[in-house]
Amino acid sequence: MTGLQALITAILQGLTELFPVSSLGHAVILPRLLHWGFSEDDPSFLPFLVVLHLGTAAALLIYFWRDWAQIIGAFFGIGGARERRERWRLLWLIVVATIPAVVLGGALEKFLRHLFGSPESAAVFLIVNGVILFAAERLRRRNTGLGTATDMSWRMALIIGLWQSLALVPGISRSGATMVGGLLGGLEHKEAARFSFLIATPIILGAAVLEVPHFFHHQAESGGFGPFVWLAGIVAGITAYASTAFLMRYFGRHDFEALDPFAYYCVAAGVIALALFFWVL
Repeated sequence: MTGLQALITAILQGLTELFPVSSLGHAVILPRLLHWGFSEDDPSFLPFLVVLHLGTAAALLIYFWRDWAQIIGAFFGIGGARERRERWRLLWLIVVATIPAVVLGGALEKFLRHLFGSPESAAVFLIVNGVILFAAERLRRRNTGLGTATDMSWRMALIIGLWQSLALVPGISRSGATMVGGLLGGLEHKEAARFSFLIATPIILGAAVLEVPHFFHHQAESGGFGPFVWLAGIVAGITAYASTAFLMRYFGRHDFEALDPFAYYCVAAGVIALALFFWVL
């Protein structure tokens, strides 16, 4: 991978990680469409994507710094009793929603790695992602009395975590899947997006802890594109922050079929990619 390719991938990562359109699916499909001279099976590809995710995690921490500061403050006994209980509850809901992806990701790691080398599979699952988003808007529960994520039950948080596990497959959006779980459970779009972005942070950081050492080991042996990786991470972080700010405003203003535009895009992108793979490339 060249430095230019790394920066393009970083911009793509930052723009699509928080949008419900699967950044991982795009990262697997794009190199094939553009005839880039590297393989998604390369041992450094997945760790490189995780480094980009570190930039995304930093953007999320900066954007939601008040939430994390209040959670940390509750740990040290700062704030009123009611506020501390709400923050502790939010923390444990985040933990519960994170567990399924951690368990299933570890158990299925070897199997899932094979999918990173299959742009065709990513395109198919991108279509599936669009269908899920479209269906969720029509099946979602409304007027359930859930104001914020802290009103959720532990069971609902676990279900959202199971939805998040679908994103282990390239082409299925993590933010989209978790928002679908929240919407089906009765959250409004903005609150479903907020909880989705909050639980993204431990997942991303956990993946980085596992993969970044492999990335640097590979780079030490091959030379690779090491000088560009941190710049790529910064670029991914800047674009991810802009994406987060846009989406929170968008979902705050649209609570009726707000996922439909992303659903249409995913289906169209997946179909076009498959057509190009089988009849042109």
